[in-house]
Order: sequence, then C-alpha cells, then structure tokens
Amino acid sequence: MFDTTRTFSGFAVPDLAAAKRFYSETLGVEVSEEDGLLTLHLGPDGMVVVYPKPDHEPAVFTILNFPVDDIDRAVDELAERGAAFLRYDGFDQDARGISRGEGPPIAWFTDPAGNILSVLEVT
Repeated sequence: MFDTTRTFSGFAVPDLAAAKRFYSETLGVEVSEEDGLLTLHLGPDGMVVVYPKPDHEPAVFTILNFPVDDIDRAVDELAERGAAFLRYDGFDQDARGISRGEGPPIAWFTDPAGNILSVLEVT
C-alpha cells in the first residue's frame, strides 16, 4: 500500500515565523509556507513539514541530521550564522562541539524551539 507513496517527516515548533527565519536564513534551507505549515525542501526529493504547536516541548533526541562533506567548515559557517553547539556528557567533543569518537564526526545544535539538529560528516 505504501510502496509508491511519497513519505515525509514532520516536527513541531511553537513559533512558525522564528522557525522559518532560522531554517531559511541561518541554515540556508529552501522553505515554503502553505496552509499554516512550513515545508523544508531538503535535497532533490526530501521534505519535512514543520507545524505549529503552542505547547511544544522539544524532544531529547536528534530530530534532523544534515550530512556534510566537511564538518569543520559546516560548524564554522553555522557558528558564524549564530548557531550554538551543544555539549554532551560521555562524548569526546572538541572546543567547537565536534565529536570525533565512534561513528562519523558529528556536532549538535538546536533550532529556536529547542529541537536538536546535527551536522555529520559523510564521505
């Protein structure tokens, strides 16, 4: 039944205008708005719907991962645009917040709603 449908994911924010600014201006993602929802256009066929939820509480896990070719460059550019990187106990992170332990190099940050996002280096 679902093998031919186009699937997408979604998450909530309390303030769509703040989310739109962050995702379009800070992250440089193509964003559209229709029927009170935002759509993040990611890659050739990817999309994520962002919907308003006034009593939103952010998840305690990463909701969206952005693969990058060069994590150092990505972290530097995002930091210049105002992104603040998170630190987690149990992860060996450098001064910029990049973890280079098990798995690919990764760094976590939040959107204005407190949703956790990451950039991770994929080669």
